[in-house]
Amino acid sequence: MTDLDLLHFEQLKKDVQAQYLEQHTPSFEDISKWKGIDIIYFQEDLRKKAKGNISEKSFYTYFKTSPVTKLPRIDMLNLLSIYTGYESWYDFKKQHLFAGELLTEDESLTEDQSKESERIISTSPDLPKAEPLPGKTEFKAPESTDLQKSNTENQLVNKKTEILQPSTFDLQKTKKNFFKKNAWAIVTTILILLTGVLGFKDALFQKTYTYCFTDADRAVSVMNTIEIKVIKENESPILYKIKPGECFRYSTKDKNLKLQITAPFYEDLEVNRNLENAPEEEMIELKPDDYKMAVNYFSIKDANGNPELLKQKRKQLDNLISNNAIIYQVYDNATYGIETLDKQKYITLVTTPTTSLKNLSVIEMKREKGKIVSIKFKIANTDENNK
Repeated sequence: MTDLDLLHFEQLKKDVQAQYLEQHTPSFEDISKWKGIDIIYFQEDLRKKAKGNISEKSFYTYFKTSPVTKLPRIDMLNLLSIYTGYESWYDFKKQHLFAGELLTEDESLTEDQSKESERIISTSPDLPKAEPLPGKTEFKAPESTDLQKSNTENQLVNKKTEILQPSTFDLQKTKKNFFKKNAWAIVTTILILLTGVLGFKDALFQKTYTYCFTDADRAVSVMNTIEIKVIKENESPILYKIKPGECFRYSTKDKNLKLQITAPFYEDLEVNRNLENAPEEEMIELKPDDYKMAVNYFSIKDANGNPELLKQKRKQLDNLISNNAIIYQVYDNATYGIETLDKQKYITLVTTPTTSLKNLSVIEMKREKGKIVSIKFKIANTDENNK
């Protein structure tokens, strides 16, 4: 990468901005000031014209900073060049040469170097084979030719061997010596065993309880992320997050258990259990919050561009959401973590048919007096770098 490549990329960013402004009117003309819905519409236009996509994270990395200090990947450079009407990144640079600049096709050089390496390896002489190590020479003892002849005169006949039995006093003395020599080792072993029992006594006396969650109206598993707070007296709550469709398993030696359960589209629930006679496995029903479910349904419902259906969808959302509702959009990058939208901007976002809405998910909703007063949502990041 050279400084000229970075200058070419700054030229390309200006061409991308000009190309988008020909048919669109974002919040700001300067591409570095785009955010939220402007970026979503730009991603949609890029998919239509260049048949590709860049993630929101990449947009913030390369378009929010000027000048940049590093180039994007070559596939992103080619995609943006095609969007502005050129065949590739190389073609774009070729049409915007600076004075005295010469271009070389690095891809071709890389391919030639690869072929040359293969040729050198294929023509290398074979390495000599290792000669086998000389085998071990077996040593054979010379055979004795002077064998003892069988002679009955040289054999012992009927001679008994006397076996000495140890006395009882000797046995007792041996045992005492053994205990004296190993007393420290025996005491140490006993102490280690006692320490192990005391250290694992909680695990030995704990019981594990399993709680699964079902929709009270539909009798199916709750397919939302569930947050569970375990409340203990004189202690701060412990928060657990349960993935959609999974059960909550909790090990404890306590006699009582208090849980506070929340899910995006269900009413909050508090569960108190006396564990002395409680079952180890239990199914807990969560009651759906109809208002929250309705807002989520109309937010992701596909109207296929039908004007009447879109108008109906906007009206339904307008009735469900409070005029003073606080709405947050959460992002997957550290540069711009969260953005606040008003009610009408949110309705415009979710009633504009774009492919990005397929990745919209509601994180949290709050309702007061029959109206939604708070919404937190995100549009999942589709990063082309995660390939």
